Amino acid sequence: MDRTTVETLFAKIGAIRCLVIGDLMLDEYLWGRADRISPEAPVQVVDVIREELRLGGAGNVVHNLAALGAQVSVCSVVGDDQNGRELLGQFSHHQIDTSAVFQDPERRTSRKTRVVAAHQQIVRIDRESRDALPENVEQQLCGWIAGHAREYSVIVLSDYNKGVLTPAVIASAVAEAAVAGIPVLGDPKGTDYTRYAGATLLTPNRKEAEAASGVAITDAATLAQAAGAIMCTAGLQHLLITRSEEGMSLFTQGGDVVNIPTVAREVFDVSGAGDTVLAALAVGIASGFSMAEAARLANVAAGIAVGKLGTSIVTPQEIIDAVSLSHKDSHAKIKSIEVLSPLIAAERNRGKRIVFTNGCFDLLHFGHVKYLQKARSLGDLLVLGLNSDASVRRLKGAKRPLIDQDERAHLLAALDCIDYVVIFDEDTPLELITALKPHILAKGGDYSLDGVVGREIVESYGGRVELITFVDGKSTTNIIERVLELYSTEQR
Repeated sequence: MDRTTVETLFAKIGAIRCLVIGDLMLDEYLWGRADRISPEAPVQVVDVIREELRLGGAGNVVHNLAALGAQVSVCSVVGDDQNGRELLGQFSHHQIDTSAVFQDPERRTSRKTRVVAAHQQIVRIDRESRDALPENVEQQLCGWIAGHAREYSVIVLSDYNKGVLTPAVIASAVAEAAVAGIPVLGDPKGTDYTRYAGATLLTPNRKEAEAASGVAITDAATLAQAAGAIMCTAGLQHLLITRSEEGMSLFTQGGDVVNIPTVAREVFDVSGAGDTVLAALAVGIASGFSMAEAARLANVAAGIAVGKLGTSIVTPQEIIDAVSLSHKDSHAKIKSIEVLSPLIAAERNRGKRIVFTNGCFDLLHFGHVKYLQKARSLGDLLVLGLNSDASVRRLKGAKRPLIDQDERAHLLAALDCIDYVVIFDEDTPLELITALKPHILAKGGDYSLDGVVGREIVESYGGRVELITFVDGKSTTNIIERVLELYSTEQR
């Protein structure tokens, strides 16, 4: 997983529709100082400085999905009480669809109060209902799911064992998802995983996996044994076991295992990290990532979440920045067209003159560098459209390119004169030029103005074409011929 892939995901994420079904609760935080002992009992006295309400339980999954940019609806049941109204108000504030949140006058809305001092939880106070839904309310949920499941890209089951995710509700979600052909992801609770039968993927932590499988996980063999037992019992296609500091392990039907090491960072609070994992998995899978890619995305997101206090969201930029830590230089310049278009539009609005050029740039040489430096001098920002490997083969034959597209992109992005590189698969850069609307279209001096693809488009809005003279005798073909000549003679 690289920066370009992640940026492209977040550029398209607004089209992803997620349905979260599960237990909602309010997370209340009382932040304060604890520097004295009560004279009434041997307990700390906390002077409260700040109070905060956050979406908890399944609400934290919803909040994370919304923060990542996805469209989210939540399906659940709350009480007709003050906590329920406050919870719905929190959703409204974040513009989250709650049309499928039903109120049950007999139910108590969950509220967890955490008292925090010196970056530590002093005590947690729970006020909640853990009873299963009454039959009439359960039928309401199942009916709504049956009528609306096909509107979504992915269904997420966030089970906090508070009674909303009854076997009937889970079965309804799994059945409707199967009909619609969409994945169902679940964060399970309890030890009976047969309730989640047919789900696409479950995400238990190590302790939960041990309890559900009856296997003590001490090494790779027992980990695989526990995973196999759970997948067989629940009829799962995939299972992701989170293992704290040891990272994550993704198991797939057929025996494939992908171990993902943890992202090293300071841990402040693990509460809510599982919700972040579930949200990142959902958007990754719904966007077309493989299970392994989605798990790696979730691993990065979890590493960020545990570095924050309390149930917290993770933003796209935080994930992009974290992924970029291992690609600090050239990688930051390589963009997909979906990501690059708004960036260039913003630069244009700031008055920057955009220069565009394109080519194969196979075997980067002195002539290429001088050409690109001249192109950059024509404006404030140079975008290079790079032919993909498939495009190069169609243009130059089956033996080209000599250097694959990723290597060519990084070599070019390492040049100071280039601001952005975008790879395109078409034979011409016409679509890129149309999308980016450069002020100046630069091409080599071996072209005539009439032969420059995109000239009419650029000139239609007042731009221009510039032809740049190449350095004599410098070409990839000449280099190839020289190498063949030297080494063929040596072999004889």
